[in-house]
Amino acid sequence: MSGLFLFLVNQELKKNMKTLILPFVLFSFLANAQSTIVGKWKSVDDETNEVKSIVEIFENKGMIYGKILKIFPKAGEDTDPICDKCPSDDGRFKKKIIGMEIIKDMKKSGDEYTEGNILDPEVGKIYSCRLWMEGNDLKVRGYWGPFYRTQTWHRAN
Repeated sequence: MSGLFLFLVNQELKKNMKTLILPFVLFSFLANAQSTIVGKWKSVDDETNEVKSIVEIFENKGMIYGKILKIFPKAGEDTDPICDKCPSDDGRFKKKIIGMEIIKDMKKSGDEYTEGNILDPEVGKIYSCRLWMEGNDLKVRGYWGPFYRTQTWHRAN
């Protein structure tokens, strides 16, 4: 009788362990998925607080890049603009902004990404860049010499 009892208890424990472990594994996976910078982000202007574009952040050969998937022009603005303010010696000069790679060559350094650059196609300037997660938001900081601006981007669904 005690052998049968132990067998039944063991079977019940196995069933309960699966019930307890599965949510933990799923939660861990979802938490990790939310903490990566890879994905689609709403770029938000730090001065107007308006959503400017959807940028897809992706990894290629161990580095991080970002390209514009969609823009949100104001009434009367070009809906499919080109980068006529980009530096003339840059390969993005006079190219369409939608589909343009604006974040390049970012390398992981601890909890952030550095050493790459970001292009602001509205003004045509290329800035040194730093990217990091803060909660569920992506912080994007562009440096021009000792000066910098930081934007907070929100994950796009």
